[in-house]
Amino acid sequence: MNPPSSSTTPTRPGPLDPVKASVAHLLTRAYSLPCSTAAQAFAHLVQPVARFQLALDALLPLLDAGAVEDEKNEWESLPQRILVAYILFSMYAPYPITVNPFKSVLLVTFVRERNRAVHVANEGGVSSNEQFVWVLWKMLKGDGNDISPYTPSTLARSPLPPKLRASNLILNDALYNTMFDIDDNVYSYFQSQRLRSASSDPYDKNDNQPHTIMTRPLQQQQIAPTRTLEDERQNEKVAHGMKLLLAARERVLTLAEQRTLIPIMPDLAASQLVASLDMAPLAALNPQITHLLVVSIFNNTTKTTNVELLYPYLETLSCLPPTRSSFDLMGRLIQDTSPISLTGYSTVADLIRMEVLGRFVHECITWLERAEVEEREGMVSKDRYAQGVQNLCRFYTSLVRLLIVDPTSDVDSAEMAHFSLRHARFEEANVLYRTLAAAR
Repeated sequence: MNPPSSSTTPTRPGPLDPVKASVAHLLTRAYSLPCSTAAQAFAHLVQPVARFQLALDALLPLLDAGAVEDEKNEWESLPQRILVAYILFSMYAPYPITVNPFKSVLLVTFVRERNRAVHVANEGGVSSNEQFVWVLWKMLKGDGNDISPYTPSTLARSPLPPKLRASNLILNDALYNTMFDIDDNVYSYFQSQRLRSASSDPYDKNDNQPHTIMTRPLQQQQIAPTRTLEDERQNEKVAHGMKLLLAARERVLTLAEQRTLIPIMPDLAASQLVASLDMAPLAALNPQITHLLVVSIFNNTTKTTNVELLYPYLETLSCLPPTRSSFDLMGRLIQDTSPISLTGYSTVADLIRMEVLGRFVHECITWLERAEVEEREGMVSKDRYAQGVQNLCRFYTSLVRLLIVDPTSDVDSAEMAHFSLRHARFEEANVLYRTLAAAR
């Protein structure tokens, strides 16, 4: 019997590259991780000498995926495309974006995606790729690190204010080489990939020369309507303000920086890029700024009638530790008479008193009880526990004096009465207990 010919011999697939398999697994699982964490995981999986080639083989096709798909599939692929773009950016993040070898890919993608978004906007709609355009814009401006703490999923679903819509996002052409000057393999690869899918691009189907816009210098592309100088300045202020907010999680802002932030706080809140988990580090270092930000978020939420967006922020406020900064913030909020349009609440103070204050006091007591046990076991310093007791008792005493809580009500004060009696060895706790006892 003759052996089977080579044309009929079944081909057995070769072994899958374990590194590529690990990267593929990462790209399908990392949507809920901060972008910086996912990028660090990629760097850990891939040796430095192999990252560039693997990015060509495994990342660039995903960056282009979804560009010509239907809207439903594009929504599903958006977090992955954001993640891929961030990894390409982060690989050379210590250096200026102008020397990043993937700059051309990001620039081509930005121009194409922006044109698509503007096309949809001109027809009265909102493109599903608006967030992707904004992310690319941040990276190409050199501000990609600003989005590091946020997850791709959060970035993909966060609505943008009108000032950050695709039609308003402009790049300084002088910072970039024209397309004719780009001579790296990345751009050539990306161009060939785009030409293969040109026939299926719904935005070029009436164009006799599809995608020629991608081979013209950026200066020749009419990619935005005329915008006023005032709009440009305001957009820059918002971008700078977001950078200051990110810095405010790690250090106390200067008075000049605070004065820069205060006028644009409503715009920053409207961006919805400030996560609820950011409130804790912000409150620890900058309670005044956090107070204004919380009020702006409340006002922005009531305008959109999406009350559910408040719950994560209220939860975070309720669980702040018993520090001076936390009590400073809570004191500001609980006396803030700014009006809000939520059913059952007329002011910020009403909302905080009804939804946050009781839980906040309870969580402070729980935190201090845990700190007392840890101190007894030698795990923490004595100052943290003692200062927490003193701060909480001072705070609650001020609430009684301001008539914010009713000392005659067991519902309001029973837990604090027990706490202050148990810690009466501290002067502040002793004063509070005598105040509560005298009111009964």
